[in-house]
Amino acid sequence: MSAVSRDASILKLIEGPDIYAPEFLGPMNVLVAGDVIAVVQREPIRVGNLEVEVIDGRGKCLVPGFIDGHVHLLGGGGEGGYASRTPEIMLTDITTGGVTTVIGCLGTDGTTRTMANLVAKARGLEAEGITTHIYTGSYQVPVPTVTGSILDDIVLIDKVLGVGEVALSDHRSSQPTFDEFARIAAAARVGGMLSGKAGVVNVHMGDGERLLSMIERVIGETEIPAKHFIPTHINRNSRLFEAGMAYAKQDGGKGRYIDLTTSSVPDDPNRSCGAALKRLLEAGVSIHSISFSSDGQGSLPIFNEAREYMGLGVGKVSTLFAEVKKAIRVHGVPLEEAIRTITSTPATYLGLSSKGAIRVGADADLVLLDPDFEIDTVLARGQVMVRGHRIQRFGTFERDVMNNLESKRGFMESRQRTCG
Repeated sequence: MSAVSRDASILKLIEGPDIYAPEFLGPMNVLVAGDVIAVVQREPIRVGNLEVEVIDGRGKCLVPGFIDGHVHLLGGGGEGGYASRTPEIMLTDITTGGVTTVIGCLGTDGTTRTMANLVAKARGLEAEGITTHIYTGSYQVPVPTVTGSILDDIVLIDKVLGVGEVALSDHRSSQPTFDEFARIAAAARVGGMLSGKAGVVNVHMGDGERLLSMIERVIGETEIPAKHFIPTHINRNSRLFEAGMAYAKQDGGKGRYIDLTTSSVPDDPNRSCGAALKRLLEAGVSIHSISFSSDGQGSLPIFNEAREYMGLGVGKVSTLFAEVKKAIRVHGVPLEEAIRTITSTPATYLGLSSKGAIRVGADADLVLLDPDFEIDTVLARGQVMVRGHRIQRFGTFERDVMNNLESKRGFMESRQRTCG
């Protein structure tokens, strides 16, 4: 099988890896032409006299590039005051985690971080080599947008796939009414229909007693299908996890999705994403209904029982594959199932038809895993971002940042020697 590339000037040949597309295909060879997959076959691939970069995949596994559906590209936080605002993400924070597609969002703070900033950051990261999309909105209702309208943002701004993260069952939420939330979902659906996009609502689930009741009510009392809702942070606590498991099994699970957060550190180890995935599968939840996202660069605030801020951590994109790896190596979930949570499943509900799979004509977003399931090589749109565990492409200002840190480290070491 072959396909014509959008940019056939650069050829890359990955020889002999075991391919999980995400279904297991066995050892095969893959030819990348420009930014698409041109050939996938068992037989050796001949390119004649054309210049080709060969990547040895023998003894390794090749999987689709990872999709992280919930990343705070501008940083998150602020719940503990201005100094608790987390910084913007950098390119290698993403690519070293095997992630080749990110969906950016705003969170609690839709005031000092704006939709215009988010659009610009997404475009910047895409110029550096990865694929980016965003949600319009934040925790707040009315939803902050670029154009003044959810529907218009989705229809007119190419980057916008839906709305998010709208907060429910959380003390930081705007506490939207049923009618307000239903109108948000309706705008997302119609915007998606008019633009050919997914039109989803990414829903931040807090630890409140109402759980998923608002989403279930909209599905039950309106004509809006369940496929438009992506409730995330489902592994936040035991009550929410159990409710999410029941929600995902309704209607045979068809068109229902739940998203687990890999940066969370639940008090119950059975709710860590790797363990939770095994529990969900054993309970009969379809693997096609479950996704992982990192909440990367978002804040992980700690509140006491009075909802008072106590401390802060920062979400990491690197946790995305780390939890998939735990699901495989610690909990015995087959690779071809576990990898779907960060490839084919989010690609399906986000409407990204060229992502999440290894097939002819798909985008050349690929991750080569070594025998220890460590990330060896990452290709994003056909460009090598990581190779042999070493970063090949840095973001525009990353080297300046690293050089500055090295300079400061040298200064501090010098001061310590002088003071000593």
